[in-house]
Amino acid sequence: MRRIKLDLGARSYEILIERGLRARLGGAIAKVWSPRRVLLLTDTHIAPLHLQQASASLTAAGFDVTEMIVPFGEGSKSLAELERVYDVMANAHMTRSAGVVALGGGVCGDLAGFAAATYMRGVAFIQVPTSLTAQVDSSVGGKTAINLGSAKNTVGSFYQPDLVLIDPDYLATLSDRYLTEGYAEVLKMATLTDPALCWRMLSGVNRADDIRRVSPELIDFAIHYKASVVAADEHDLGLRQLLNFGHTLGHAIELLAHGALAHGEAVSVGMVQLTRITEARGLTEPGTADQIAERLQAVGLPIDSPLLHDADLLPQILMDKKMRSNQLNLVVLKHIGSPEIVPLKRDEVADFLNLQEA
Repeated sequence: MRRIKLDLGARSYEILIERGLRARLGGAIAKVWSPRRVLLLTDTHIAPLHLQQASASLTAAGFDVTEMIVPFGEGSKSLAELERVYDVMANAHMTRSAGVVALGGGVCGDLAGFAAATYMRGVAFIQVPTSLTAQVDSSVGGKTAINLGSAKNTVGSFYQPDLVLIDPDYLATLSDRYLTEGYAEVLKMATLTDPALCWRMLSGVNRADDIRRVSPELIDFAIHYKASVVAADEHDLGLRQLLNFGHTLGHAIELLAHGALAHGEAVSVGMVQLTRITEARGLTEPGTADQIAERLQAVGLPIDSPLLHDADLLPQILMDKKMRSNQLNLVVLKHIGSPEIVPLKRDEVADFLNLQEA
């Protein structure tokens, strides 16, 4: 078993990575939580595959389990679904001693985490991510949120889990498409670190089966990197902003796609297209975008989208939560392994990104 500690003082917790861990889910959680009422939240995709095993394991470990299934997809990160979670918890007579377990991808983790952060001013929370995107990124670091209309992750909180349990075997039931979208987040973190490590680790990954084969190593690498960043900047005020590489364009086209693009697919496009722009502006070493694109295309990820020319792209970017005090902190690469933040005033964004103002 791989154990990674995210050191946040009194809010520190462990991330456990091991094949077969899902069969011992209840026992692993019982080492952290005393017996209590638990909301086990999952979605319509994961429920038929993994809910019964998880619920039975928790029950066998002494927990009083209430199951809840939300629709699969980004649409569940909504005020309406959040209210439904509160109702289920209240109807199950859950108090501040209760716990919430998120079993699923990033949407389940975000929704369950924000519900845990706000129900009765906060109840205990544990992440059991089942998608590669959640296993390498969203389950760690305490960001929880829902969307507000067309604005992504607008209503949320920093709320750390008590434990993150990662079983790479969950990826066996993930489609190739949703497996490879998670790989975009791994590559993102690799581009922010040592260039030799980046390409040595990723050079043998050329298809979805390669990702499954080396998933424990990919997850371990990504979580170690992210845990170090979060420990240094829990509330996203400095260093942690580097993790937004590719997300400024990525989040915008993801929302404009209305579900047709997965998160990692949008980030893949965002990384490549932003780096092409910064190369043309002399901010990035020539050839960097092609290096990134080659690794993404090897596993079938997109690197371009017609939505980059959508008239609503600029307004969507300017609505993003990364806008601070009328300024966008844009993460760019000088070269692989050397990220930096380029601050742009609101009226500079369109020109810098070669976008047309409405």
